[in-house]
Amino acid sequence: MKKYKHLFFDLDRTLWDFDKNSEEAIRDLYKTHSLQLKLGVGFNEFYLEYKGINHQLWDVYRIGRITKDELRLQRFHNTFRKFNYNNPEFALSFNDDYVALCSSKSNLIPHSIEILDYLKPNYTMHVITNGFVEAQQVKIDNSGLAYYFDEIVVSDGLGYRKPDQRIFNYALEKSGATAENSIMIGDDYGPDVLGAKAIGMDQVYFTKELQKEEAATFVIHSLLELKNIL
Repeated sequence: MKKYKHLFFDLDRTLWDFDKNSEEAIRDLYKTHSLQLKLGVGFNEFYLEYKGINHQLWDVYRIGRITKDELRLQRFHNTFRKFNYNNPEFALSFNDDYVALCSSKSNLIPHSIEILDYLKPNYTMHVITNGFVEAQQVKIDNSGLAYYFDEIVVSDGLGYRKPDQRIFNYALEKSGATAENSIMIGDDYGPDVLGAKAIGMDQVYFTKELQKEEAATFVIHSLLELKNIL
């Protein structure tokens, strides 16, 4: 078995339960701002529409076709407009409330702390994450993850995002690691697996899709399976 010294983790949906935390935050704000009265729909219908719009916007944000500020405005504004509510100022305020509330939540992917406790004595661990600077560090601090990691590399502060090779090379330089003695662990095949592969770093693809076959150094369906690799 190849000996690794440095482990690079993705954050959202790999360790920090983005989906659960996001839904909780939006549900809270939906009630606080009486959105059912404003939009005329229940939370579930709204949230389903929002998730589709947000996913599409993140796809174009990752490739640089929209800016961070455009993403901040459009994801809720576009969703509200689907229900005939046109108020961009409120949408932007709602977004900022969402980012603050969501990042303060602390739900983790099952077995996150258990596996990090297992790994910490033998490896130097870091995070490489796409996301907003104002949110990612708060997530790590509030969920008890900061203790485990030496370097936290956030794409928003650099101006380029996974799978751009520059963010991986920057993380290697900052941590004193090399591609040969490192491995990337993440749930997003393009940014995490292909990004790491492009610089010669091994990868662990963490996926819930048991039947999905993707080319990666390792594929796992539970974080506990890292014990079979590391």
